[in-house]
Amino acid sequence: MKSHLQEGLRTALFNSLRAAFRMTPMPERIRDRLRQSYLDRFADALPQGPRGKVVDAGSPTHRPRTRSDAPAIGHVPYRREELRGSLPATVVAFYLPQFHAIAENDAWWGKGFTEWRNVARALPQFDGHAQPRLPADLGNYDLGNPQVMRDQASLAREYGIGAFCFYYYWFAGKTLLERPVQQWLADDSIDLPFCLCWANENWSRRWDGRADDILISQQHSAEDDLAFIAHIAQYLRDRRYLRVDGKPLLLVYRPGLLPDPAATAARWRQWCVEQGIGEIVIAYAQSFDRADPAAYGFDAAVEFPPNLSTPDVLTAQQSLINPEYRGQALDWRKLADDYRQRPMPGYRLFPGVNCGWDNEPRRPGAGRTYLHAAPRRYRDWLRSTIMQRLDGRPARDRLVFVNAWNEWAEGAVLEPDARLGHAWLQATREALQPVDEHRTARPRRPCLVVHGWYPEVLDEIPDLVASGNRIFRLVITVPTEKAAQVRAQVNRRGIEAEIEVVENRGRDILPFLRVADRLLNEGEELVLKLHTKKSPHRKDGDAWREQLLGHLLSPSRVDGIVRAYLDDPELGLVAPEGHVQPLGFYWGANEANVRYLATRIGIAQPDVASDDFVSGSMFWTRLEALRPLLDAHLDDWEFEAEAGQVDGTFAHAIERVFALAVRDAGYRVRSAARVCGGPEPPAS
Repeated sequence: MKSHLQEGLRTALFNSLRAAFRMTPMPERIRDRLRQSYLDRFADALPQGPRGKVVDAGSPTHRPRTRSDAPAIGHVPYRREELRGSLPATVVAFYLPQFHAIAENDAWWGKGFTEWRNVARALPQFDGHAQPRLPADLGNYDLGNPQVMRDQASLAREYGIGAFCFYYYWFAGKTLLERPVQQWLADDSIDLPFCLCWANENWSRRWDGRADDILISQQHSAEDDLAFIAHIAQYLRDRRYLRVDGKPLLLVYRPGLLPDPAATAARWRQWCVEQGIGEIVIAYAQSFDRADPAAYGFDAAVEFPPNLSTPDVLTAQQSLINPEYRGQALDWRKLADDYRQRPMPGYRLFPGVNCGWDNEPRRPGAGRTYLHAAPRRYRDWLRSTIMQRLDGRPARDRLVFVNAWNEWAEGAVLEPDARLGHAWLQATREALQPVDEHRTARPRRPCLVVHGWYPEVLDEIPDLVASGNRIFRLVITVPTEKAAQVRAQVNRRGIEAEIEVVENRGRDILPFLRVADRLLNEGEELVLKLHTKKSPHRKDGDAWREQLLGHLLSPSRVDGIVRAYLDDPELGLVAPEGHVQPLGFYWGANEANVRYLATRIGIAQPDVASDDFVSGSMFWTRLEALRPLLDAHLDDWEFEAEAGQVDGTFAHAIERVFALAVRDAGYRVRSAARVCGGPEPPAS
């Protein structure tokens, strides 16, 4: 009771001080510096913040029980694909060299330590927390092997990455983790440009550079400035070193830690001119402040999200797996919105984007996790940064920095991972291409996705399709045990169809989500979702199916529905009339899963009194309207093994979430009767 009261008082005091601080007029640079000074001195005095929900020991949890490296919805395999034309910007990815053993880390963290040890120890802290995050194609690589860096450079270039920015660790003449960039320098076959970012802060046991429990510290001085620039001159002279307007680009992570950054910059410039390197461009990472670089004597700044943004805190909404969790969950979508809407300042700024963040591996039970990061959302952020924030900028300034290529222990990773494969890299590639050029060249026709659990019913659907004039792209999902029978039917009828063989898990829902995700990536827009419904536990199962198919697929309806989608860009889902039910129907068996899904997807908790759902899970939908659900990257293991359940499964919960997700995405749900101009019957 006493500790709870103390925490409440501390939170109230902190909030009062923060409110006063925000109201005090001062330049942004001073504000950022004062904030960081406070955090450096009084980090332990910060209030805990909201806690997650501690659930009963017997309550079900949504966490992997056997493995955490299975492909999730949204997994993208490696895809060879040529980049078209000249790229609209140079994407520079920050690169962490902490993946090989060094003597210092052996002494501080144990023999053989690399960042992979942190990555492997991570555990999910709350329902839906995707940890550990494990590498895919490149594996747990050792950067002591030069071939690894050749493979990374080749992969990066193939997907549109224009350069790596290596973190560089210099401590008054001593370098740490320099071997990878030395190997890069020595291997002229690696043809990807690179630059250096001097990470000029202390190394601490907390992994945050703050001034407590120091492992190795900086000793800044005029002599050290000259020693540093002389040491890295070998890199600045390399033909592959990244240049801006013909000048080598050098980054400093925290210029505010230098005693006199302007004097440091002047020493570096003079030395480079005298030694024949010529002029250099000095930039700093806006990781702790947003000063005009001229205040430091620098030329430019580089944005460094997720730092210096305060998105919504989502911790209180999470159901804890670890009741001792003291971390923080935030909304990555708000982070992206914040950065993409910032006006470009009067000084030279290279904008930044972020591909996720979760430093739980480095701070077990106390990490900071940004939820709802997704490759397509990252693609949209990167694309809008290039098209809007860099609009009108000269070619020499069209650089975008991505945080990061391989920050595995902080969850900022473009490299292929086990759950999503090459999705982040594919998103980068798409952002760099003209809009729509990445899409497959298919005629504008709707897709028909059918789940064929009952092959004997499947024949009804081609007959209905054949009775109209509309041409569909037909995709049939079928469980393994029924695949041969369905293939035989398709061949016998001479139907053009794509057949996807799936595990008998998640009924029609899981196969549809996987196909919908793929079709969205391929540029398809409109889908009719059907399944061979029999509902053998109901006497009216066949009649129910026939009514659903008639409402959605009859020739008189199809053209009207397609026309409605073309005429109304905000139409998201068309349901069979009479089958939009109050969400409260049979709510008890589904409530827990639906509420979990709302949190996991990042939509508002449903209002049982007013929300509804499409019963029977057959409908027309605009694929873009399903993105809140598809971008949640649900896992197969979340769907129960098939046991003839009639309600209360994860698939039943998703059935109830389709309409909620569509509305949250800003689209409308309408009945087929309404969009076709017919009467609206009561719900049946």
